[in-house]
Amino acid sequence: MNTWLERIHHIDTQAFIWVNLKQGCHYRKLVRQISRTGDGPLYVAIGLVLFLFETKFGAAFLAAALFSYLFDVSLYLLLKNTIKRDRPQSGKTGFHAIITPSDKFSFPSGHTAAAFVFATLVFQFYPGFALAIYIWASLVGLSRVLLGVHYPGDIFAGAVLGTASAWAGIQLSYLLMPLVVTI
Repeated sequence: MNTWLERIHHIDTQAFIWVNLKQGCHYRKLVRQISRTGDGPLYVAIGLVLFLFETKFGAAFLAAALFSYLFDVSLYLLLKNTIKRDRPQSGKTGFHAIITPSDKFSFPSGHTAAAFVFATLVFQFYPGFALAIYIWASLVGLSRVLLGVHYPGDIFAGAVLGTASAWAGIQLSYLLMPLVVTI
C-alpha cells in the first residue's frame, strides 16, 4: 500500500476509534432507527407518492431518481468490489459492530450514498426542504460510524458518490424527459 494511503487509513481508523470507543453509542435504538431510514424502501415510497400525487415535479423527481440510483448503485458496486476495504470490525481496532452489515466491505458507504442521492434530488426539486434533508442524510452517515460498520472516510466517499450520482441523474433526466414526453 502506498505511504499516503496508509496515512489516510491510519487517520480514518483513529477517527473511528475516537468516535466509537471514546464517545460510545449511548443511543443505540435511535441510531439504529436513523440508519434504517436509509435502507431503501423509504426512497421508493416517497418517489411513488410524489409521482402519483404531486403534479408539478413528481414525474421529473421520479425520473431523476431512477437515473440517479442507477448511477449510484453501479458505481457503488464497482468501488466496493474493486477497493475491497474491510469493515472496521475486521481490522486491528478490536471493535465489534452493533449491527451485522449486509456485506464484507466498507468503502464507500452505500447507505450514505443513497441518502445523499435523495437529499440532492430534494434540493433540486424541493429546495425548501434542503437543509432538513441534508441534515438527515448526514445523520444516516454518522449512524453508520456509530453502529461500527463504517469508517468516517467511507461516509465522506458515500456522500460524494451520492451527490455526484444525483447530479448526473438529474442532468440525464433533463436530456431524456423531452423524448419520454413525446412518446
